[in-house]
Amino acid sequence: MIRDPVARNNAASGPTVQFRARPARARATALQREDESVEKKAGPLAGVRILEIAGIGPGPFAGMMLADMGAAVLRVDRAQAVRSPLPTGASKDVLARGRRRVALDLKQPDGVATLLRLVERADALIEGFRPGVMERLGVGPDVCLESNPRLVYGRMTGGGQEGPLAHPAGHDIN
Repeated sequence: MIRDPVARNNAASGPTVQFRARPARARATALQREDESVEKKAGPLAGVRILEIAGIGPGPFAGMMLADMGAAVLRVDRAQAVRSPLPTGASKDVLARGRRRVALDLKQPDGVATLLRLVERADALIEGFRPGVMERLGVGPDVCLESNPRLVYGRMTGGGQEGPLAHPAGHDIN
């Protein structure tokens, strides 16, 4: 489900941000805005659409670098992780610069369906989970490539997808 921030003022605690689900018409509008932003970016990767499945370490760093080079990067955050549209204080995520964000619950069928609709329009997808996580969520390379055969599916893991070091956590950017 795509979520939309709604600012509210509470006299006792000050301004807060809540989220509400956007209707399908609003989702289509968000995709149109994404189309417009792709056309406006400059750089060697201008016009390239990349989906970044939010994680830690090398995934966000790669998304930031690709956005810096002009790619239209859409960061897919966990729905539970999105608290505010603007990070503040120590929680500011400097690796999130230069790209739009959407919150999806990939453990729910509608979240998976929304991601697969985004995959249809993307040139690349990058993720940095341990082996098998994306497959368990229903959005592994086979499923995504079925939706978009020209998709470049990039995986970043510390020890590869197979072998003795595949399952322990590990990467060099943290």
